[in-house]
Amino acid sequence: MSRSKIVIIGAGVAGLTCARALANAGYAPLVLEKGRGVGGRISTRRAQNGMTFDHGAQYFTAKSNEFRLFIEKIERSGGAAVWDDGSNLKRFVGTPGMNALAKHLAADLDVQTGLEVDHIAECSSGWEIKAGNREFECEKLIVTAPAPQTAKLIGKDHTLYETVSGAVLAPCLTLMAAFEPNQPQPFISRREPDDILSWIALDSSKPGRSADNCWVAQAGPKWSAERLEQDLPDVARDLLILLCDRIGADISSAFHAVAHRWRYANVVTPIGSPFLRNENDNLFLGGDWCLKGRIEAAWASGNAIAERVLEAG
Repeated sequence: MSRSKIVIIGAGVAGLTCARALANAGYAPLVLEKGRGVGGRISTRRAQNGMTFDHGAQYFTAKSNEFRLFIEKIERSGGAAVWDDGSNLKRFVGTPGMNALAKHLAADLDVQTGLEVDHIAECSSGWEIKAGNREFECEKLIVTAPAPQTAKLIGKDHTLYETVSGAVLAPCLTLMAAFEPNQPQPFISRREPDDILSWIALDSSKPGRSADNCWVAQAGPKWSAERLEQDLPDVARDLLILLCDRIGADISSAFHAVAHRWRYANVVTPIGSPFLRNENDNLFLGGDWCLKGRIEAAWASGNAIAERVLEAG
């Protein structure tokens, strides 16, 4: 059994931000991530011929001075850049992909991927954690998974269960599509909340991308919820038809069309607090679902947890 002072479940922005702050303060947190890589919804999918698609979060903004300084530091290192998408808003993207932000945060951290935690239990020394056939112990446990997964993990009998369950998240079905170079590019990005395709972006227009005419289209929450369990090739077909209609492309010119299912993509109702903790100060729950469905909110939640952990000692 592996023992650590602090274990963090989830290598998304909140978990990595928390781990980075703790590591900078001299701690050695262990981060457990069920996916193959870090980043959560700030993901970049690689395809043939050098194509990449930001199929999760599309960009991020910086509203607070603290987050702005953080992004400027990454920008100076080449890991982020401003994306001029025609919106007249200062939108940042990771370079060469959105997951560059997560990789920056995760540098030199102890992150173990491919480990889905299926059980946690409080014990005399802190917490016991099981992930498949692996077992871990820690004094303090930080969970930054999406609210429904966090609620399931802590269980219905936990005093924080009802509060966590109050956070409402909506799904999103995403299309990654590439077309022949001669096909239209009528805009760089388009947000239409009332359309089935609530977001469309010419993903290859972002700084640092090498391929051309690569698009990402994301369906709205209603359409996504209705088809959430549909086979992904069928989802890709239906979304491709809609995308071709919106951009005026010939569907026969699409040589790549893949769909991705995000079960917990958008925060509809946050809990309104940066994080939750138990009375023993050895369990902390956080993520963007605490504040708002934005990368900056996840970053703020992770930092707030780290500050509290450091205060408690």
